[in-house]
Amino acid sequence: MGLSVYDLTIRGRKIKRAILEHPGAAAMLAIDKDNKVLLVKQYRFPHGYLLEIPAGTLEKGERAKTCAFRELEEEIGYKAKKMTHFLTYLPSVGYNTEKIHCFLATGLEKTSGTQLDPDEIMSVVKMDLKKLIGMIKAGKIQDSKTICAVLTFAAKKKLY
Repeated sequence: MGLSVYDLTIRGRKIKRAILEHPGAAAMLAIDKDNKVLLVKQYRFPHGYLLEIPAGTLEKGERAKTCAFRELEEEIGYKAKKMTHFLTYLPSVGYNTEKIHCFLATGLEKTSGTQLDPDEIMSVVKMDLKKLIGMIKAGKIQDSKTICAVLTFAAKKKLY
């Protein structure tokens, strides 16, 4: 990740833009055999603790699906038998290049535990999908990847 400054000419106007170069991320809507969504309650400075789906930044040269499998195990301690891509979106089009690739993780199996980075402070929370949708509608979930992934999945399944 790094900050780049671009001098552009658009429609004859000279414009300067500072852009955060980001390698992209994978986010996983992980649903267990009991139809519970596995979320993380994570400390996000400067906002405090947020409830969100697990996600992580792509490593150099890493494919999004590979990242999704890796991050799911690292963050919540589960392996997925199947990882199905269903959405890619741009969370902050005005100032960075990040793309978030959202996957449905199914066939979950508990592993030995999480492998958090030293700066990650989180715990795992299981929740009914309909309750999660209700929290989004009520404004209690503010994380964009969680909102986009859950509502897109629900719309495709015609759950609301």
